[in-house]
Amino acid sequence: MSFTQSDWLNFLKPNYKILPLKERLLSGFGALCGLAVSSLLSWYVLGGMNAWYIAPMGASSVLLFALPNSPLAQPWNVIIGNTLSGVIGVVCVQWLPDLTTAFSVAVGLAIFVMMTTDSLHPPSGAVAITAVLGGEAVHRLGFYFVLYPVLLNSILLLLFAVFFNRLIGRHYPITAHVNARSKDPTPTQKVSIQPKDIEYALEHHTELLDISQYDLEKIILDAQQRAHGRL
Repeated sequence: MSFTQSDWLNFLKPNYKILPLKERLLSGFGALCGLAVSSLLSWYVLGGMNAWYIAPMGASSVLLFALPNSPLAQPWNVIIGNTLSGVIGVVCVQWLPDLTTAFSVAVGLAIFVMMTTDSLHPPSGAVAITAVLGGEAVHRLGFYFVLYPVLLNSILLLLFAVFFNRLIGRHYPITAHVNARSKDPTPTQKVSIQPKDIEYALEHHTELLDISQYDLEKIILDAQQRAHGRL
C-alpha cells in the first residue's frame, strides 16, 4: 500500500477544530499584550539586567492565551512548574560539568517532578534548559535565577492572562464545578453517562489528557442532550 503526498500531509496534520477568526485574533493579541506588559515591568523591576526576561515565557503565553482551559495552563502549573524546573536546572548546571548531560537530566527530572506534583507545564522544560544553557549571566545568578527572572516573569504574565481572559469573557482560571444533576436521576439519566463514570474512566486511563474533567463532562452531556433530542 503506497502513500501519496496528500496522504502523508493528512497523516501529519493534527485533527482539531480551527477556532473562529475572532478567537484567533484575541488569542494572538492577548499574547502580544501579555508579553509586552510583563517584559516591560520585569525590565523596570530588574533594572535592565541581562537576564530580565526568558524565552520560555513565549511558550507559556501560547497556553495562557490560546488554550486557557487546558489543565496545563492553570496558575498552579505555570508558577509551580516554572519554579521547580528552574530549581532543577540550577542544581544540574552546578553539579554536572557537561552541559549536554546537565540539560538532559534537568528536563527529565523536571518532567518527573512536575507530574508528581500535578504541575505539568510544557514551557517549564525550556525553563530548565535556560538555567543550564543561559550563559554566564544566568549562571552568575545561581538560585536567584529562580526568583528573577523565572518567578517574576511567570507571576506578571499570569496576572495579565487572568485580567485579559476575564475581560473578553473567558473563564480563567478554571475551577471545579459541582455537577447540576439531581441526586435522584431521571430514568434517562440512569442509563446515560454520569460524572462518576467519567471519573472512573479517567482514573483507569494511563495517559495524560489535555482536557479537564469538567470540560469533558460538559462536552459529553451536550452530545447526549443533542442525541436525546432526536428521539
